Amino acid sequence: MKPWKTLGALALFAQLAAGPVHAQQAPIVIKFSHVVAANTSKGKTADYFKKIVEERTQGRVKVEVYANSQLYKDKEELEALQMGSVQMLAPTFGKFGPIGVREFEVFDLPYLFDNMEQAQKVTQGPIGARMLKLLDSKGITGLAMLDSGFLDWTSNKPIVKPADIKGMKIRIQSSKVIDARTRAVGALPQVMAFAEVYQGLQTGVVDGQENPPSIVSTSKFYEVQKYLTVSEHGYHGYVLIANKRFWDSLPPDIRPLMDQAVKDATTYFNSNSKKENDDALEEIRQTGKTKILTMTAQDKDAWRKAQAPVYHDMEKRVGKELMMEIFNTTGRDPAVLK
Repeated sequence: MKPWKTLGALALFAQLAAGPVHAQQAPIVIKFSHVVAANTSKGKTADYFKKIVEERTQGRVKVEVYANSQLYKDKEELEALQMGSVQMLAPTFGKFGPIGVREFEVFDLPYLFDNMEQAQKVTQGPIGARMLKLLDSKGITGLAMLDSGFLDWTSNKPIVKPADIKGMKIRIQSSKVIDARTRAVGALPQVMAFAEVYQGLQTGVVDGQENPPSIVSTSKFYEVQKYLTVSEHGYHGYVLIANKRFWDSLPPDIRPLMDQAVKDATTYFNSNSKKENDDALEEIRQTGKTKILTMTAQDKDAWRKAQAPVYHDMEKRVGKELMMEIFNTTGRDPAVLK
């Protein structure tokens, strides 16, 4: 064989052996962990994020979704993210207080927003963007805020007036603000991992809990609770986050695709949350196992008055200036701070 043919054959063999550049590289793996069921708003959004990321990166990024606390419970997941054991999470706002970013607990104040339009002026506006940056110092990249709705009570005794909840053991998340607003009406807050709530309600370890209807329905709390009160006494949302070192290390051609996937997943979540809560409330009603109660405007005013001192008590923890900025943004009356 002539030398030039030999060289050509060797070059062709080397190219075939090497294969496509992307085929040589193992996919970038993202472990996306969360504590709720796969058929919740958060679970569906995690699956949607997986779908669009894998499609748009043509398999160069693989997203592994772990639902229902398969990997980590509430108290463990943030530490796991900071250590790099998982790459993405979507915890609730109160989870950031224990790691030193107390400003996020402002969203746990009682009756902070009258409606979702007010909430999104904050979460999807300049305040929300600035708050996401606060996570940088903790090794966390704040990607987006997800607005899931408002909290309702479930219990085995009717909760309508503030006096109704006095003495009840209520499961709460680990948030000093939630603890304070629960104690303000005479209830007994019990911090409990979400994965343990159903059994806690079933066995009477706790008497009630608070969550949007979509969570109540998918977690089947209606099986072990006689009443659901449409109280809308607190805002509920999540923060989509990533391990900062991991996110910053994404290849330059991959990062824009990931950023756009985050935006699209946020739109997907926020555009579906109201319908999912409305549908869930009707599903709970149809089971006949849980009676749906609705507060009047006068009832809500009584709760606001009873819990108003929480704003003053939590000024130093979450920041009075932040509170005032939120009030100015939403047009709410800051009289509760006086």
